[in-house]
Amino acid sequence: MFSIFFIFIPKDLYMKIDGIDKKIIRTLIKDARTPILSIARDVGISGAAIHQRLRKLEKSDLIDGYHMLINPKSLGYTTTAFVGVHVESSAVLTSIIKRLKDIPEVLESHYTTGSFTIFIKILCKNNEGLMQVLDSKIKEINGVSKFETFISLNQQIDRQIDI
Repeated sequence: MFSIFFIFIPKDLYMKIDGIDKKIIRTLIKDARTPILSIARDVGISGAAIHQRLRKLEKSDLIDGYHMLINPKSLGYTTTAFVGVHVESSAVLTSIIKRLKDIPEVLESHYTTGSFTIFIKILCKNNEGLMQVLDSKIKEINGVSKFETFISLNQQIDRQIDI
């Protein structure tokens, strides 16, 4: 049996950002390689002020990092699947997650409510590769009682939260 606790954060503890911060964030979401001086010209403040604001946003954990995105299709990865995993008991959850981390095709893992205990996202070169991951890796993890696979036919939406 799982217990779920929700922690409510008072509104006054949320990170407060102004219009300039929003412009900076929106620019960097579109292209994280945008030069600081270009942002400064667009916003109308100095490059040093942009740097200071970015450091403040990074320290507050609003900015979680800067990432390069790889197009998996250009490397031949054409099959994306989501797998709902049922576990035997909550006692094995930590060991299952450790094993899932060792599977390079597993891109995401979420502890969820509903029918599945864990919901994972898998990327493979093709359906045969997916079948191999499911049969020789996921199925073999101790504590996994069963799983259900959903193959993505096409991704229509991929975005960040609106700022």
